[in-house]
Amino acid sequence: MARVSQEHLDARRRQILDGAARCFARGGFHATSMQDVLREVNLSAGAVYRYFSGKEALIRAIVEEVLGLIEGAFAAAAEESPPPPPDVLLGRVMSEVLGKGGGMEYEGEAGFPRLIIQVWTETLRNDELSAVIREGFDKVRAAWVRIVRAYQAAGLMRDDVDPESVARTMIAVAQGFAAQQALFGEAPVELLQEGLRGLISMKEPKAS
Repeated sequence: MARVSQEHLDARRRQILDGAARCFARGGFHATSMQDVLREVNLSAGAVYRYFSGKEALIRAIVEEVLGLIEGAFAAAAEESPPPPPDVLLGRVMSEVLGKGGGMEYEGEAGFPRLIIQVWTETLRNDELSAVIREGFDKVRAAWVRIVRAYQAAGLMRDDVDPESVARTMIAVAQGFAAQQALFGEAPVELLQEGLRGLISMKEPKAS
């Protein structure tokens, strides 16, 4: 029997994840069956179950991959000296995640934000997935805390601001923009960047 290369195994796993992501984005987690995924990827049940034990395992793999991409992007920015300003940094990461679908292929850019909304909903009933999301959130939050401290060390941000507060706010901005994409249609990342620049530019009112 010919030995299957790691490259082939990785490509097959990628094919399954991409197909499952498209199915979930179209129909949601609960309305999508494993049969739907099998038809989407045009593979036998045995071929798919070799990589994933079922739908829950597929969902978890997709979530872990996307969270890893986001955390990695912010962690890399934290190592820059100084890190790029918030509008540039958030624009860079959102463009990468939304534009590439977290490394997965979708039918239209709106598919990925729709999947994000479904993941958040699923965490309310799935304790295992909730733990995965919590771990990913903590890693992204920690990366943002390092970024804020680097801003402060470089004199770019007031040192009396709590880095934890800024970290949670920036994550909320990214989450809110993704939710708007899913609910109200696609919008350019430049819109988010311009809004952030406007907020950053605010000054104390002149004394009357």
